Amino acid sequence: MTEKFPDLPDLQPETLRVSGLSLSRGDITLVRDFSLDLAPGEAVLMSGANGTGKTTLLRAVAGFVRPDAGRVVFGEGPKADSAAELVAWLGHADGLKPVETPRQSLRFWAKMNDQGRDPILPLMRAMAIESLIDRPASRLSRGQQRRCALVRVALANRPIWLLDEPAGPLDGGGRARLAALVDWHRSRGGSVIAATHQSLDWPDAKRIDLGAHR
Repeated sequence: MTEKFPDLPDLQPETLRVSGLSLSRGDITLVRDFSLDLAPGEAVLMSGANGTGKTTLLRAVAGFVRPDAGRVVFGEGPKADSAAELVAWLGHADGLKPVETPRQSLRFWAKMNDQGRDPILPLMRAMAIESLIDRPASRLSRGQQRRCALVRVALANRPIWLLDEPAGPLDGGGRARLAALVDWHRSRGGSVIAATHQSLDWPDAKRIDLGAHR
């Protein structure tokens, strides 16, 4: 699948180092002594059964959760100084208000990230949802909503993407377009960590079974 992606300002590629990370929920250890080095252009696919801590680990890397032990370092600086500027986050929620259209929502996110409006339509076209630009989010399917959320992630123009079950509601065509979007991001020097239950065919992606770190 060949898509025309927009020209965005150049990324500043960044490294990520996770060292000895341990996470728990109450008395339950989710992750123990997890380490990972992520270089520009790389992708990591994390798998594991429900409850193995995939979402919690992503949230810890993003700075939303404080780990029990270990460090998360972006480049040469501490996490607290860097994560907010370097990470684009996609959780289980797509961030769409029911009464808003994709045009309204994505214009808001473009402005929040100091981007112009020009990339919105090409990115929507790449995700095959350009015809839905003025349809209220409440009338979009779950897969269409997720495609809009992926456009939002791309509009942030951040070097490191953290994606929690990005392909969950996507059909085969949607997964192919997600793969193309990730490939475009990596070609620009971006990197991706995705937690997934699905088998995603991303070239040269590292695969980690989080169940081995309990």
